Amino acid sequence: MVSQLEQVENSYKQFEKEIIELADQIWEIPETRFKEFESAKILTTYFEKIGFEIERGIGGLETAFVAKYGSEGPVIGILGEYDALPGLSQKAGSDVREPVVSGGNGHGCGHNLLGTAGVGAVVLLKEMIDKGEIKGRIHYYGCPAEEGGSGKTFMVREGVFNNVDVALTWHPNSFTGVFNFSSLANYQVYFEFEGVASHAANSPHLGRSALDAVELMNVGVNYLREHIPSSARVHYALTNSGGSSPNVVQAEAEVLYLVRANTIKEVDEIYKRVVKIAEGAALMTGTKVKVKFDKACSNYIPNDTMNKIIYDKLQLVGLPTYNEDEMKYAEKMKNTITPSEFASALSEIKLMSEESRVEEVEEADLAFYPEVIPYQKSTRTMAGSTDVADVSWVVPTAQFFTTCFVLGTPLHTWQLVSQGKTGLAHKGMIYASKVLALTAIELLQNPDLIDQAKSELRKQTKGQYVNPIPKEVVPNMYG
Repeated sequence: MVSQLEQVENSYKQFEKEIIELADQIWEIPETRFKEFESAKILTTYFEKIGFEIERGIGGLETAFVAKYGSEGPVIGILGEYDALPGLSQKAGSDVREPVVSGGNGHGCGHNLLGTAGVGAVVLLKEMIDKGEIKGRIHYYGCPAEEGGSGKTFMVREGVFNNVDVALTWHPNSFTGVFNFSSLANYQVYFEFEGVASHAANSPHLGRSALDAVELMNVGVNYLREHIPSSARVHYALTNSGGSSPNVVQAEAEVLYLVRANTIKEVDEIYKRVVKIAEGAALMTGTKVKVKFDKACSNYIPNDTMNKIIYDKLQLVGLPTYNEDEMKYAEKMKNTITPSEFASALSEIKLMSEESRVEEVEEADLAFYPEVIPYQKSTRTMAGSTDVADVSWVVPTAQFFTTCFVLGTPLHTWQLVSQGKTGLAHKGMIYASKVLALTAIELLQNPDLIDQAKSELRKQTKGQYVNPIPKEVVPNMYG
């Protein structure tokens, strides 16, 4: 008798090449937040070809969509992403920094793989629905602008996920395990200062420098950092310095702030203090300040019920294996990873599970982590943020990592872009596809698990979710 795993693997072989081609096409046209028009078109065209119903522009986002299949049973939501990052253009399969386009975009977080693995999963599920082997409704959500745009948070605000029973997703990484921790909530806000232009030598007394206001604000926030929780983070980028001439008192300047903390409540408290510092800087310089809220996301809520299922499926499918050429390339890429980057990955693994084999791997200096990281429920908060978090507040949500890159490869780097269109990445993506599909099958065949996951979420949230993006804020395509 053919096992469920064998059935999934045999079915996947029929369209594996198509899935890899989709991922590579998206890698080749890296598009940044809210501008993923071609990437979304590639995916929706494929879904239409195989018989899915498509709704475009969902949640008020032009590059968001949902592809639906099935007419009865629980709704399984698969979350997909396909946005890239600016400034990370890189040739594939190279072990040196080689931009394809100087200053161009690149898939530095592996979202070409992230979104496409979900496609593979729902195609498997469609086949089983057609054969009458499972009963359920499969919704693939094309989610734009995870990087710096919080696309899913906007989608949650507009009720896109209101009828979903459970949501599943994953993320490419340099190791394999369940995403068993929370994440930092955040606000992203522009502070736009308006001053008075003047000749910097002849009549500086007539000018009011907006750039001075930005600099004073940054100094004030630097002093604030000592007086916020140690887990909180405040980052900034100067988005408008007011011009390139030092002989003009700058009449305008702008700075973008990203405030992170364990919860939205903590973020809001810090943010209000940052606003007061901005207002103080404006008072000191005789300028005006306009606060423009850009985006936000909540902290992620792991679902232990579904995490256990995912861990079981990660073990069942098993880690990828590599041929001789892939291992040679991996060894070359390994030489580009610094000792501190390697140690950082091992530290993250250790925090995910005390039962991990970090010491053994450190001593052996391996190119790949040799096991699925043992699962354990965690109260840890990761240092980054994700808009999957807001989905997790309204729908039981689970996610995981699979090995797509050499151990220690940092996210948002040229090394990751380079590996993102190679056999290493393809094998990790296919692994993720099968795990997503098998997890969905388990949930559909045992609907009491869905009820259990929902009950767990209700106990965690106590119905207290408030979307962190104000209703009047619209997605910023130009930031």
